Amino acid sequence: MNRQNPFPSLAGKLLLTTSTDPFTRGLDYLYGARSLALEPEIVDVVYDLDNRIPICTWIGNHIDAVNAELNAYLQACHDCFHPWEQCVIQIFAAPFAQSFGIDGLCNLQTNPITILIDVGRVQPEDWWLLVMHEYAHAHAGSPGHHQEFAKSLAHLCLGLAIAPPSWQAGMEASLRSYPNCRPTKDPLAFWQGLG
Repeated sequence: MNRQNPFPSLAGKLLLTTSTDPFTRGLDYLYGARSLALEPEIVDVVYDLDNRIPICTWIGNHIDAVNAELNAYLQACHDCFHPWEQCVIQIFAAPFAQSFGIDGLCNLQTNPITILIDVGRVQPEDWWLLVMHEYAHAHAGSPGHHQEFAKSLAHLCLGLAIAPPSWQAGMEASLRSYPNCRPTKDPLAFWQGLG
């Protein structure tokens, strides 16, 4: 079965505004990201009156470049699979609420599947590892760190030339944070243009 997107021009687009004002573009972008999250409150900075203006302005000016980099990593993951095995996925960066304690998520309920990554929470050199982890969820087709996820992750590790995780007792716990992404000290610093 071919899982390719019949409308490839729609994947990867989050067209929400025609405004040229960076703050408005950024705020509209974040509302779009909220609509793609598993729970809208995961992207809560729209209500953070202290940080909303600098973050939205930075996003309005820089998000296209960040998303282009994430899309390059997404394509590298696609390239690990035959075309008929590839999922239809879109990927976007967005700042996440600290209370959720996550760096990335895969929303299997959207069409195309949506991966959201909080690039401010991990070192830029590790963004691709986070994309790979979330891609494995998309390819497995179900949430959780189970055997199908492990198989998808192992296939990606082989294709991207990184060591696969060890498959021992407690595999699910070790898969939750594999591959290991180095955290940043201040997740919002990146989104304010300080990281």
